[in-house]
Amino acid sequence: MSEGQEKIKMLYVDDEAHNLTSFKATFRKDFKVHIAGSGAEGLEIVEKEELHIILTDQRMPNMTGIEFLEKAQVINPEPIRILITGYTDINAVVDAINKGQVYRYLNKPWNEGDLKATMEKAYEVYSLRRQNRELLDKLARANNQLEFLLRQRLLS
Repeated sequence: MSEGQEKIKMLYVDDEAHNLTSFKATFRKDFKVHIAGSGAEGLEIVEKEELHIILTDQRMPNMTGIEFLEKAQVINPEPIRILITGYTDINAVVDAINKGQVYRYLNKPWNEGDLKATMEKAYEVYSLRRQNRELLDKLARANNQLEFLLRQRLLS
């Protein structure tokens, strides 16, 4: 991360406390890490914080990772979503892609280097999407101004 660049803000949701502790200890220097021990707790953070990336475990009690991502997407569709699990379940992968619009599906146990690289790539996607939205907004404003000037010219 270059000097002056904002820290990547991310949320990790997992019902296993040791995973949360390990994740935060591993990545707190590189990222602004929020952690949640349940989907409900994670949704509270999504409502309150500006996030760039959401990483969630799939198998949790009361709410699966996919269900959490679907609800989080309604609250804020901007963050890039990543699903992580210790189980290989093709139906979960398909649901993650179709329902949660997941950027990546990763397996546990995670490799620190691979996970860090994935989060950095996810942030690049987030940044490009944000820049694209800003450019489209500028283009729409410029188009509206041109249409206004054209109407004014036609009326005179």
